[in-house]
Amino acid sequence: MPEPFHVSDFDAEVLGAQQPVLVDFWAEWCGPCKMIAPIVEQFASEYEGSLLVGKLDADQYPEILQRYGIMGIPTLILFKGGEEVERWVGFLPKSRIVAKLELHLS
Repeated sequence: MPEPFHVSDFDAEVLGAQQPVLVDFWAEWCGPCKMIAPIVEQFASEYEGSLLVGKLDADQYPEILQRYGIMGIPTLILFKGGEEVERWVGFLPKSRIVAKLELHLS
């Protein structure tokens, strides 16, 4: 079962990806981040081959959070062709994320 990769080179792994990338901006101390983590892991398996799923530790990469104006976590951002196309902030039910996510995968 594929798991989300841990982003270490944001520009290469996310912005330079050939397929859409869903990035989970999270932190170890964040309760809602722990609640959404299983959903993110499901996406890595369910969309294998059509979507890359990555996790970026907000505490390790504050410059990337600043670059994208991320003010709260968890934040999920869908990148397509190196551009942000969708954003979800806070814990949301899987169905609400899937409804918009699938619009960008077809």
